[in-house]
Amino acid sequence: MKENFKLINVLVTGSNGQLGKCFQKIEKDYPFLNFCFIDSKELNISQESQVQHFFKGKQFDFVINCAAYTNVDKAEKEPEKAFLVNAEGVKNLAEVCKKNNSTLIHISTDYVFDGEKQTPYTENDVTNPINVYGKSKREGEKYIEKILKKYFIIRTSWLYSEYGHNFFKTILRKSESEQQLSIITSEKGTPTNANDLVNFIIFIIKNQSKKYGIYHYSNLGETTWYDFAKEILRVFSKHDSVLLKKTDNYITFARRPRYSVLEKVKVKSTFDLSVPDWKNSLKSLYSVFQ
Repeated sequence: MKENFKLINVLVTGSNGQLGKCFQKIEKDYPFLNFCFIDSKELNISQESQVQHFFKGKQFDFVINCAAYTNVDKAEKEPEKAFLVNAEGVKNLAEVCKKNNSTLIHISTDYVFDGEKQTPYTENDVTNPINVYGKSKREGEKYIEKILKKYFIIRTSWLYSEYGHNFFKTILRKSESEQQLSIITSEKGTPTNANDLVNFIIFIIKNQSKKYGIYHYSNLGETTWYDFAKEILRVFSKHDSVLLKKTDNYITFARRPRYSVLEKVKVKSTFDLSVPDWKNSLKSLYSVFQ
């Protein structure tokens, strides 16, 4: 017997980013989800009046905030812009979600931690961001916690996919020129396939979960940027002559956590779901590039 689903209205902000495009890819698979995709040109979340005007006369059950200022190094030079989007913009969304009784699903980052820990970070660990990007994202989290009761803050790490600009696509592109690549070994974290994150968020929405709060979601395992690059080339590249060079001291404008692996015990136990291993998830993209 065919199941009958109540239509669920879902707004996705920042729809032109890689996560937004991953949502667009699976839209056709969920006819009971009425998606509305909107990018920064149509809705600048940092402008309160724009946010209020956009929501007028509309009712969304869930608002997925994929809009963010994500250039970590550039944020050090223009902190006002980073805070405007990642903090004030999130505040605007939180307030309008409260007014309209919408559940906010907000994407945050492992960079809210300082990286001094040697074991995976839990949701209860003290935050201590060491760069402007991380500080602005943590400020956005605080606004949500203060304003809303119906929210999911999902911290993720090292996000990549077949869309947008990310480490995975950069390594593949540069491998075509067969140039030597210097990749850092001193930072450890977990690559996360954005498609897996989307599936988790769809799970929350499909079940209309009320298990609100902060959750860590990344793929399983941990690695360095160097070993991530090595695995990308092993799985995807036809250019065996590409040389990867290890470096312990790759100079960047912004400081980054040396260890930012996220613990997934809470998300696995709360939602009774399995989380894919990062290597297996990377391989799952192979067919996309053939």
